[in-house]
Amino acid sequence: MARRFARESGIIGVAAAAVVSLAVAGTLAFGNFGTTSQAEAESADDAKAQRAAPLAPVDPSIVHASDRPGRSLNITIDDGPDPAWTPKVLAVLKKYNVKAVFCMIGPQAKAHPDLVQQVVAAGHKLCDHTVSHNTGMDHQPESYQSQQILDAQKMIEDAAGGARVEYYRAPGGAFTPYSRKLAAQHGMRPLGWNVDSKDFEGGTVDGIEATVRGELSNGPTVLFHDGGGDRGRTVESLDRLLPWMQQQGYGFGFPKR
Repeated sequence: MARRFARESGIIGVAAAAVVSLAVAGTLAFGNFGTTSQAEAESADDAKAQRAAPLAPVDPSIVHASDRPGRSLNITIDDGPDPAWTPKVLAVLKKYNVKAVFCMIGPQAKAHPDLVQQVVAAGHKLCDHTVSHNTGMDHQPESYQSQQILDAQKMIEDAAGGARVEYYRAPGGAFTPYSRKLAAQHGMRPLGWNVDSKDFEGGTVDGIEATVRGELSNGPTVLFHDGGGDRGRTVESLDRLLPWMQQQGYGFGFPKR
């Protein structure tokens, strides 16, 4: 009887231990499930924080050169984003696998964060084109220049959701030593241009195309616009010029930083 009782007690003990083990395993499984989710969330937060890290200061001189060796061009697009024209410009760039720098006006970026994020998602880069697009900025006090540059930078980066603005282009090329230094201290290389398509002046698609072809020998950085008016001619011009440029042996890069 004692041996039977001991045997039964042993069976009961083993069963109880198994139940406890299962309960512990279940608790650990559910506990690990929650921990994994938390770790993933923390990892995502860390990645977001890394993307949002400030850029290091850069050279304050105005850049025109391309970061791509050889026969290269930099396509730059100013005055957007614009809900009517930016998506069409993006579609043409995608069609020919060309990346560009989009020089955005702060309030436009703030009003259309979806477009800013589309630009970033497509692999293009961002440029600060000030708050008010005042082509007389070089005659304004330093406090005004600072407000125009830094406020626009914040608007664009807030709209971008993490991507940083890597360039600064003064409206109409109205740079000053102060504005160049300020932008560079905030990680934005001052950006000039060599070829002005004159697409903002009206004219015809043939005229824009002829202007760009005729001025390409000036240097690699080409200026177009996706905001500030009807840019249908710009879209059509890009659709003609980009494949022609490729046929001439040009590749496409970004301005040096």
